[in-house]
Amino acid sequence: MPTGSWPTIVDVANRLDPEGKIPVIAEMLSQSNDWTDDAPWVQANEHTGHEFVFRTSIPAGAWRQYNMGVPYGKSTTAKARVGIGMLEDYSQVDRALGEHSGDLQGFRRSEDNAFLEGMSQTIAQTVFYGNTTITPAEFMGVAPFYNTINTATAQNAANVIDGGGQNNSNTSLWLIGWSPETIFMTFPRGSKAGLDMEDKGDVTPGFDALGNRFEAYTSWFRQQAGLCPKDWRYAARCANIDVTNAGLAGPNALDMFATMAEMLLLFPKLTRSTSGITKTDATEDDVTPRPVWYTNRTGRHWMDVQAMRDRNVLLRIEDYAGMPIDGYRGIPIKIVDQIVNTEQRVN
Repeated sequence: MPTGSWPTIVDVANRLDPEGKIPVIAEMLSQSNDWTDDAPWVQANEHTGHEFVFRTSIPAGAWRQYNMGVPYGKSTTAKARVGIGMLEDYSQVDRALGEHSGDLQGFRRSEDNAFLEGMSQTIAQTVFYGNTTITPAEFMGVAPFYNTINTATAQNAANVIDGGGQNNSNTSLWLIGWSPETIFMTFPRGSKAGLDMEDKGDVTPGFDALGNRFEAYTSWFRQQAGLCPKDWRYAARCANIDVTNAGLAGPNALDMFATMAEMLLLFPKLTRSTSGITKTDATEDDVTPRPVWYTNRTGRHWMDVQAMRDRNVLLRIEDYAGMPIDGYRGIPIKIVDQIVNTEQRVN
């Protein structure tokens, strides 16, 4: 196994096939975190965060009679800000070691692919569970935004449904309505969205554990990202879904599809085939978000079990961006392996 943070001759030997070539590696640590095709990326109005404005009250008007006046009315707004995290890493290969592998570029590529997968998993984990209170350098994910079922303490608790689980063997089902005016990803002003990767060649030196320098090939990776719930009404969470025999695997399991039907109606509007609510009374409300369900493999399994048992005709294959995908009420259901089965109870 590796003795440091860079590949050793053991790593090289383990990656060679019988002909001494770099084979296609079985990526046993890869996951399905299928959210990247859904989220819009919006350039932030700051370098380290994004500030947005939302309305907090509207005038209702006043009834009047002859010779009576009415008071002036006004709406009120508030500002909020979300931060942007910077995820970076370096892949280094000792120059001599890479050249002795017999396929320098193939060996470096196999190592770089692992970094790409690892950073992708980190971003996915942060989208759902990132918490700057615990890790200040990352960005805030959706779970800390939707972290209570008590509407007396948080207005957006109205969009958090209690699945009934009591302990720490819970998962969540998410419905997120992505759009640049509702829920979106953001990146620093003046930069670009997505993962930056730069081959620095053998210019950047490596250093051993004692601080001694050696020649190395280096790849640099960086992604800057934040998540902005500009309109919190367009995300809903069913938390506290017990995945044990006391929950989904038991005789009194949460009805997944009744819950999904409830979550759909929490959004102010969607399309006619989903909630049927296609407009609101806001004069400039012309944005219809792209809704997507997110669950892990456990949640997806029990959806199938309940659909087969109850002959649910609303779960079917949908066309999504030209690709067939399972959907409920026309909304695609996607698996995110970073959604865990060990969530604490949300109160």
